[in-house]
Amino acid sequence: MGHSRKRVDLTGQRYGKLTVLFPAENIGGRTAWRCRCDCGRETVVKTMHLRSGHTKSCGCQHGPGGPRAALGLTYIDGTCVEMLAAGTVRRNNTSGVPGVDWWSSKGRWRATICFQGKRRYLGSYARFEDAVKARKRAEEELFQPFLAKHAPSAP
Repeated sequence: MGHSRKRVDLTGQRYGKLTVLFPAENIGGRTAWRCRCDCGRETVVKTMHLRSGHTKSCGCQHGPGGPRAALGLTYIDGTCVEMLAAGTVRRNNTSGVPGVDWWSSKGRWRATICFQGKRRYLGSYARFEDAVKARKRAEEELFQPFLAKHAPSAP
């Protein structure tokens, strides 16, 4: 006999500066909620992060609970606008291309992309160039529309 948990309805509840609006698509198999911050932005947060007090705002508040804002970063639906716009490569990246790494157990190049709290597998490739093409294509499809809508316009 299987045990299933009853989903707790958080609609309308407040957690710090966040008001829960409605259920959102799960993040990594965990229940998540679309919330509106007192600053007006909306964000998606896992239930456990709301109830534990881990997430208290969209990232706009300074000090405890909002270190991202202190760095001048804007997160929308789990995606950092400034980091996406900068297109920087992480220090621990070994291929030189974000989202492309050598999958040693398969002897192939793997392409992935993280967007709005989800890692998407884009395939494995014998040639590095093909993995890079897959990654660039996914960036155009996912990142460009997002940045067009959310990135601050240049002065």
